[in-house]
Amino acid sequence: MDLTKDFVRAKRPCSSGFRWFVRNRPAGGDYQDLLDALVAAGRVSDACWLLDQFGPVDTVLELDSVDAEAIVFAGTLRVRGGIDVDTLARAGGSIHAGGGIRAGGAVQVGEDLRAGGQVRCAGLLQVGGHLRADWGVEAGGDLRCAGDLRVAWGVACEGALSVAGRATVGADLVAGGRIECARSLRVGGRIEAAEGLRAGQGILAGGDLRCGDHLDAGWGIRAGGAIVAGGSVRAGEGVESAGELSAGRGYGIHAGLAVRRDAWDASAPVRASRRPEGLVSGWWAGEAADRAVPPGIEPALALGFR
Repeated sequence: MDLTKDFVRAKRPCSSGFRWFVRNRPAGGDYQDLLDALVAAGRVSDACWLLDQFGPVDTVLELDSVDAEAIVFAGTLRVRGGIDVDTLARAGGSIHAGGGIRAGGAVQVGEDLRAGGQVRCAGLLQVGGHLRADWGVEAGGDLRCAGDLRVAWGVACEGALSVAGRATVGADLVAGGRIECARSLRVGGRIEAAEGLRAGQGILAGGDLRCGDHLDAGWGIRAGGAIVAGGSVRAGEGVESAGELSAGRGYGIHAGLAVRRDAWDASAPVRASRRPEGLVSGWWAGEAADRAVPPGIEPALALGFR
């Protein structure tokens, strides 16, 4: 793609960025050459603006490794080793790395992100498709995934976490904001959200499940430890905790919201170490057995995992 002066001007760039483009654009005005030149000149934000305006391309770049100040690539990056950048890693297409990915700032990927090691960034982690990591994932800001999230170890983000598909995490899941998952949420360890937590389908935790606001699942909720919410607990089907089950002060526990009342005993059981205060709906089925439920174990159908 050749970017002429008139073509770029039509996108209304900032005055300093446009002056730099007029003075320094590579011969021929090739899209990726211009992105590389902007990054080399320390104008990473201008390179991101350019990618926002003109979008991704089908080009695939294969490398042994990446060790740079920043990288902004309009196509797909395939790296046999790891990626290590001081600031930003961004691709209009996908990023596939055989090793880990580390960025001193944000990581933004237009399509899928696949890493054979740890994914760690100090800012936003944004993936336009599926995210899969064979180790853990750490983000210093929000974590946004427009597809499925599948992580072998733990996930920690200092901001909110949103997943448009399913989320499967092998160890702990900890978020400094709200957790939103459009489909099922399955975690081998504990789940902690500083704010609310919502899953469109079921929630399964191998350890404690704690959130600072409302806990909401379209299907069932099951934890191998305590379930503690700062707001209400709402489940379309059953709720089972191997420990304490409690809602915030003045709030209730609502199970069986998606099933008929005459089917609560089968489809909306509520179990915990003791009967919770504020149980508004659902079938109290007595004390729960002490059993952990890592993602490899098939959960009970009565709790809404199908």
